[in-house]
Amino acid sequence: MADGSDLMDKLVSLCKRRGYVFQSSEIYGGAGSVWDYGPLGVELKNNIKAAWWRALVHEREDIEGIDAAILMHARVWEASGHVAGFVDPLVECRVCHRRFRADAPEVAKQVCPVCGSKDSFTEPRLFNLMFKTFMGPVEDEASVVYLRPETAQGIYVNFQNVLSSSRQRIPFGIAQIGKAFRNEITPGNFIFRTREFEQMEMQFFVEPGTDEQWLEHWKAERMQWVQSLGIQPARLRFHEHESGELAHYAKRAFDIQYEFPFGWQEFEGIHNRTDFDLKRHQDYSGKKLEYVDPVNRDKRYIPYIIETSAGVDRTLLVVLADAYREEVIEGEPRVVLALHPRLAPIKAAVFPLVNKDGMPEVAGRVHQLLRHAAVPSFYDDSGSIGRRYRRQDEAGTPFALTIDGQTLQDETVTVRERDSLRQERVGIGRVVDYVRGRIG
Repeated sequence: MADGSDLMDKLVSLCKRRGYVFQSSEIYGGAGSVWDYGPLGVELKNNIKAAWWRALVHEREDIEGIDAAILMHARVWEASGHVAGFVDPLVECRVCHRRFRADAPEVAKQVCPVCGSKDSFTEPRLFNLMFKTFMGPVEDEASVVYLRPETAQGIYVNFQNVLSSSRQRIPFGIAQIGKAFRNEITPGNFIFRTREFEQMEMQFFVEPGTDEQWLEHWKAERMQWVQSLGIQPARLRFHEHESGELAHYAKRAFDIQYEFPFGWQEFEGIHNRTDFDLKRHQDYSGKKLEYVDPVNRDKRYIPYIIETSAGVDRTLLVVLADAYREEVIEGEPRVVLALHPRLAPIKAAVFPLVNKDGMPEVAGRVHQLLRHAAVPSFYDDSGSIGRRYRRQDEAGTPFALTIDGQTLQDETVTVRERDSLRQERVGIGRVVDYVRGRIG
C-alpha cells in the first residue's frame, strides 16, 4: 500500500494511464470537478452498479426498481426543502473572484487559498447548490426546473404508483440508480466530491414503530455488502450523526466511512427519514400518500422511510484505493490493483508467448471463446511476457492466459493468478468455466 500522502496522486495517474478516469473536456483545459470514465472505468462502474442491483433488487422479493426522470416538477423541490434550504453561505475573493464556503479555514484566516490575497473576502452571501434551468422555449419563472440534487425524491413521488402496480405490502423498498447534480463550491479529492455524480439509493417503507428495528437491519446489510466487494474491514466504520449534524428530515443517521488517504470520509449513508418526505409531498401535491393495510382497512398511516444512499463514484474510489498495492516480486517492482474478480473490468488477458509457430492463432481462438461467452478479455502480443503481466496487474485483471509451446501439443494454457502468482495448466475447453467459476 502506498503512503497516504501520495496515494491519491498515484491513483489519478494510474486511472488516466490505464483508462479508468479522465478529466472532462481535458483538451479544452478541463471542466471543474467533472470526470469522464474511460474503457476500464465504465466497466468497473457498471460492475459496481450491477452488484448493488443484484443484491437489493434481484435477490430480494421486497424491493422494486425504478428509473425516475432527472427533470421533475419544480414543486417537488419546494416540498423536499431544497429550494429554501439547499444553500451555502459563500464569500468571494475581490482579487481572483473565486468563491469559498464561509466556514472554510482559509476564510477564517483571511487568506485566499488561490491567489494568496489577504483581507480580500466579501461578506458572506447565500448561494443555491441546485442547477437551475428552464423547460420549454420561454425563460421565465413559470418554466423553471432543476437538475435533481438527489434521486430519492423520484422514489417518493412514485410511492403509490409502485405500490399499486407491484402489489407489494409494507415493509417494502424501491431502488434506483441515477445521476444527480450539485453546484458544489469546494469540490475536490478526485472523484470524491464532484458536481455531476451517480447515486445508488433504496428507500424502504416501514410501519411507524418498527423503524428503529429496520434501521439496524439495513446498517448490517449495507456493511456486509460493502465488505463483499473485498474492502478491508479495518478501513471501514460507522459514524452516527450527532444532533447538530442531522439533516432536517432525519431521526437518526449513520455513515459508512472509509479511511481514504485524505482521512475518514463517508461514501454511503443509512438514514431514518421518518414520515417527513411523504407527508411533505402529500401536503404540497394534495394527493393522499397513505398506506392502507389490505387486511385491516381501518389501519392507515404514512410510512416511515429507512434510506440507504450510496455514491457510485465514491464507492468506486473506495474500491480503487483499497485495491492499490505496490510490491517487489523477485527484485522487480510491480503495481497491482487487487480488485475483486467480480468487479474487475477485464476478467482475463490472453497472451501468445511468441508471435510465431501458430501461437497467435490459438491465442486468438481462446480470446474469442471468452468474448463469445461474455467473459471480458484482452488480447496482448506486445512486449515481453513479464511486461504484459505487469500491465494487466496494474489494470486489475485477475487472470492471465499464456499460449506457449505446450499448448500446441496438448491444448492446455498456462493460467497465472494475479494476487498469488500461482500458475496452472488448464485445457482450452475448460478455460471459460475456469474463469467464470473464480469470478464469484
